[in-house]
Amino acid sequence: MLNDEFSICILHSSFIIHPSSFPDKIPPMTHAEQIASQLNVKPSQVTAVINLLDEGNTVPFIARYRKEMTGSLDDEQIRIIADELLRLRGLDERRVSILASIEEQGKLTDELRDSINAAVTMTALEDLYAPYKKKRRTRAMAAREKGLEPLAEFILKQDFGSPEELAEKFLNENVASIEEALQGARDIVAEMISDNANVRAATREKALKFSTVHSMKVADAADEKRVYESYYDFSMRVDRLQPHQILAITRGEKEGILRVRVDVPERDWLNAIQAEFEQDIISPFADQLALAIQDSAERLLLPAIERDVRREKGEVADNHAIQVFATNLRALLGQAPLADQVVLGLDPGFRTGCKVAVVDATGKLLDTGTIYPHEPKNDWKGAINTLQDMINRHHVTLITIGNGTASRETEKLAAELTKNAPQTKYLIVNEAGASVYSASALARAEFPDLDVTIRGAVSIARRAQDPLAELVKIDPKSIGVGMYQHDVDQTALTHALDGVVESVVNSVGVDVNTASPALLTHVAGIGPKLAANIVTHRDTNGPFKTRAALRKVTGLGPKAYEQAAGFMRIRAGANPLDESAIHPESYAIAESILARAALTVDSSIPDRISALALLTSKTSLEELAKELNCGAPTLKDILEQLVRPGRDPRSDTPAPILRSDVLKAEDLLTGMQLKGTVRNVVDFGAFVDIGIKSDGLLHKSQIPHGTVLKVGDIIDVEIQKIEAERGRIGLGWV
Repeated sequence: MLNDEFSICILHSSFIIHPSSFPDKIPPMTHAEQIASQLNVKPSQVTAVINLLDEGNTVPFIARYRKEMTGSLDDEQIRIIADELLRLRGLDERRVSILASIEEQGKLTDELRDSINAAVTMTALEDLYAPYKKKRRTRAMAAREKGLEPLAEFILKQDFGSPEELAEKFLNENVASIEEALQGARDIVAEMISDNANVRAATREKALKFSTVHSMKVADAADEKRVYESYYDFSMRVDRLQPHQILAITRGEKEGILRVRVDVPERDWLNAIQAEFEQDIISPFADQLALAIQDSAERLLLPAIERDVRREKGEVADNHAIQVFATNLRALLGQAPLADQVVLGLDPGFRTGCKVAVVDATGKLLDTGTIYPHEPKNDWKGAINTLQDMINRHHVTLITIGNGTASRETEKLAAELTKNAPQTKYLIVNEAGASVYSASALARAEFPDLDVTIRGAVSIARRAQDPLAELVKIDPKSIGVGMYQHDVDQTALTHALDGVVESVVNSVGVDVNTASPALLTHVAGIGPKLAANIVTHRDTNGPFKTRAALRKVTGLGPKAYEQAAGFMRIRAGANPLDESAIHPESYAIAESILARAALTVDSSIPDRISALALLTSKTSLEELAKELNCGAPTLKDILEQLVRPGRDPRSDTPAPILRSDVLKAEDLLTGMQLKGTVRNVVDFGAFVDIGIKSDGLLHKSQIPHGTVLKVGDIIDVEIQKIEAERGRIGLGWV
């Protein structure tokens, strides 16, 4: 810190700036400045987002329709701003509460107030509050009640009197001996050391870098499948632990299989304490302070630091796992729909049979049934005949099979059928969450007369047609494209996954005349109640002809309409612009652009493409935006929508691999090359569906540097290792 004892001179353009020219205190950063520094964006951009959020605007709306105000921040950046703002405001509330508590105790100094106001994390705040926080009864409290605090001060000050002679003065009916007096004084000092904010912060900082995590197997714990074998006798420096290792160790501990501890090097905690509580080696009280330091470390400080280290590393691991899940979910929801397919869905099973459902190209249920091709009935021929009849009657073009129990046995059934119906292919789909949906209130409302198991077959059939529309009906946590999703903070996981669903739904857009209530719920500004009202209005009054007609929906006020309208699509409605992602507030601009190109809203797409290309070749985007009194980012989006109205971003993703034959595990040979679909991406690699019962593992060491795989990617792989007895296939990159 600058002061009058020395000076720093900064020479620039012949001016000398002395420290006294600087203000005494640097003003604290605003929330916008703090967040902007994290995201490496301008504070003005963050301020604009904060103001828009405070006005009740949704993240998708801000990202899409307020680009001029935010400097074109994307929805991911805006979600980070929203989350950080919530955290910082929560920090402010806690700060106010702490200040009030300490002030009520009469212990709030100006220096402490400044430190509390300067704290930028909850951990720093709680460290400062620790000495003033109400605690359960402690040894130090008991010692203070016996009047031993002055004796503790002698230890802290490293007095030069005799400890025994001074302690004798504190003997009374509550303190029977000199040793009891000294022990009580040391208890007070030990607690003061442990509660010291600087000691905590310095020890924690070192521990997060240099401490070692040890795990060992509990002697009589049963781990039949040896899931945690890697951690039976495991040690690693904490800063080198990978998120999946932290999560595995934590799960093993919760299951009673592992015992875990964190060791902090003595030099780290001792240096931190001695920096604040210095020993005077010639003081008679030096030994008393040394004993208090050792006691404080073993009994108070290190257990607290171990909890802090495990909590902080656990949060990092949680956040990483949540991000992996969110990334995989985004890719899964963004998979290309298989349009114009009449689908027969099979939910495989043995004893209870395979449930069958046929849906038309719009997802409408046409037929249902149950077949018993497997044990114990083994009615293979009857199953073939039933399915062949359904295929012929409904002109089925695709068979989808859930990837659960009996899926590969059922695949043989589909392969036999496709031999006799070459126009029909089959596809194995991830059935995770289908049973959850089947028993949900949403499924009961949609199919009140169907058996719960048949509803699962309907879901499996629809998943290929439009993964997004079907998967939004299921709690994202049940979809199963994550890592340790049941072990992480469930509130944080739900928040992140809900954000992904909202982002993808609004990016794709929703046909308001066909969308289910589940899909409409995720449209910006809508929610469950308005979604139900929209469907009720649609059922009562017929399809919406215009976006403006949405205003007549009960409960859908001006703000909700503003937020939602741009993400709602009206196919073949009265106004062609209603089919696009152009917001109604920008229709006048869109019409002006079309007029300048001698077009109307009814002009064909080919005419628009050529005329608008000619217009923009003569006038730059910036000039055109200025003439039309709008921002360049908005104008760019409008022009794109005019030539490709309502374009589905999922059309850029690869379509799933449709199969007509069965590949068995025994057919695999080392060196064989196949096409596969990425099913899950985790820290150590990717699981790839190559058409057999078990997904193969493409280890991260096999993935080319810089290559980022996503769920749904179609890749070429090579069989490198086959462990038939363990059902494991090792894959290599081709």
